[in-house]
Amino acid sequence: MENSKRKFTCGELRKSDAGKKVVLNGWVSRTRDLGGLLFIRLRDRYGITQVMVGEKADEKVRQIAAGLKSEYCIAVEGVVNARAEKDINKDMPTGEIEVEATDIEIFTTSQELPFSIEEVRQKDGTLVLPNEDLRLKYRYLDLRRDPMQQNIILRSQVMFATREYLTSKGFLEIETPTFVKSTPEGARDYLVPSRVHPGKFYSLPQSPQLYKQLLMVSGFDKYFQIARCYRDEDARGDRQPEFTQIDMEMSFTNREEVLETTEGMMQYIFKKTLNYNLPAHFDRITWEDAFDLYGSDKPDLRFDMKMQDAAFMAELADFNAFKAGAANADKSIERHKRSGIKALVVKNAADKYSRKHIESLEAVAKTYKAKGLAWMKIDAEGIFEGGISKFYAGKEAEICSKLGAEKNDLILFVSDEKWQVACVALGAVRKQLGKDLNLYNPADEFHFAWIIDFPYFAWNEEENHWETEHHMFTLPQKKYWDMLESNPGAVKGDLYDLVLNGYELASGSMRINDPALQERIFEIVGYSRERAEKAFGFLVQAFKFGAPPHGGIAPGLDRLIMLMRHEESIHEVIAFPKNNLAACPMDECPSVVDEKQLQDLHITVTEREE
Repeated sequence: MENSKRKFTCGELRKSDAGKKVVLNGWVSRTRDLGGLLFIRLRDRYGITQVMVGEKADEKVRQIAAGLKSEYCIAVEGVVNARAEKDINKDMPTGEIEVEATDIEIFTTSQELPFSIEEVRQKDGTLVLPNEDLRLKYRYLDLRRDPMQQNIILRSQVMFATREYLTSKGFLEIETPTFVKSTPEGARDYLVPSRVHPGKFYSLPQSPQLYKQLLMVSGFDKYFQIARCYRDEDARGDRQPEFTQIDMEMSFTNREEVLETTEGMMQYIFKKTLNYNLPAHFDRITWEDAFDLYGSDKPDLRFDMKMQDAAFMAELADFNAFKAGAANADKSIERHKRSGIKALVVKNAADKYSRKHIESLEAVAKTYKAKGLAWMKIDAEGIFEGGISKFYAGKEAEICSKLGAEKNDLILFVSDEKWQVACVALGAVRKQLGKDLNLYNPADEFHFAWIIDFPYFAWNEEENHWETEHHMFTLPQKKYWDMLESNPGAVKGDLYDLVLNGYELASGSMRINDPALQERIFEIVGYSRERAEKAFGFLVQAFKFGAPPHGGIAPGLDRLIMLMRHEESIHEVIAFPKNNLAACPMDECPSVVDEKQLQDLHITVTEREE
């Protein structure tokens, strides 16, 4: 072949191209030998084109085609032919044509594959995948699979759309350092030893938080960065030791502007990349209502099954399990003054859940510290049956009226002396019911919501002191400033979370810009002046030179793409992720290094005594 460089991609040709002489490059997806005819499915990231080697083809071309195997990387020269109507493949964008090969060049051959790149499904349609470590060991092959290609393509498109939108709104993309000072207050830092400063270490940033606040002091009033962040924490499906976030900060702003800017960015991203129209404004739910109604501060709102207060149940019968919930002994924090008896009405589910199924729901509740799951069904005559029904016989009308329950409904209860325990446990049951009964609204594929009015402080019972729920640079809502020291439990922060389909997608807040207020927060959480100065002195010092009011947010890019692609793990949307042991089976990192490298870094490795 004189010129093997491609002139078209494998997803480009259409019926209107019939008669053209073309050159395609790609990988052999599969071949079919029908005796006189041989067909090759040629694949690149743009799509698949069927190549045909006919009986009249040059013998050399036929021999080369006959020897092709999966994943050989080749060039094909040929002529585009329109397929007969009966031969059109409507499942392929290029299905109206095929390329009749006149020449084939093999760039490189391929060894036998460790797993199939072609989609393999069970009889019920379930996708069959090799174990994750095998996929990660041969990630470059895994990335050839079409779902992975689409994941990475969408990721690139979302990043581009993000830059387009924020730049159009006057934001500047500014890089912050990757080597920073260690401030070990959240997750563990990844540390990098210094060769030229023996015994000292850099830290990889858990976020650009302090630097983006310094940029606000510097006068750059609208900053963003698609930032790499690092946290040495146990990996989960939606976590990685290294991850990416869309980091944003604004000066001379307020919560309303940050929320509206974020909504606009998400609307732009979804429309540009998925052609999906998000609502003009997202729901807003207070932290207390989120727990009280959904049992979570990241509720899945694609189905509308709200939990209800059922304190009245303790007064209608002598059922001991409800007495502790009615007492609600957890009054140590002012916000916890709601009933600890929570109810969930599952519509038309009386016949769908056997006692065994209900026991599986109870196991979910107990996982979240519930002592049990009380229940009863309403039969076709409107009479309670099963579970705790014997305690409430004859009370059907009153209970159904208060809970909005009807014939054939299932009613579930969790009771605990701690309101939040009852909420979280029944909220987990609600989430499981959504999956079991497929309650999601098909028209509500992506449901965003803001969670606002978070408590600013949380009491650490083990260490007997207050700590911040978010981070220490969050601005308390101004109406609570006078009670910061006298009643920390009542204080709410000027912070907000963005949730999507039951996942926390972003956290943000307005920030403290007054050094005196910042010192008050340090003192409340037990930070001495010396400790605060050592960890954050450079930031507090900067605030003494005219710091503007500012705030921001940082949506997680990996998690956003995961949800947009309906994946279960962020591993599926990162080109080269680590496994759940924070290791890479492909390049075998982390790895042992040469002794000379350790000497240069003034490090001695010793074995830990068990």
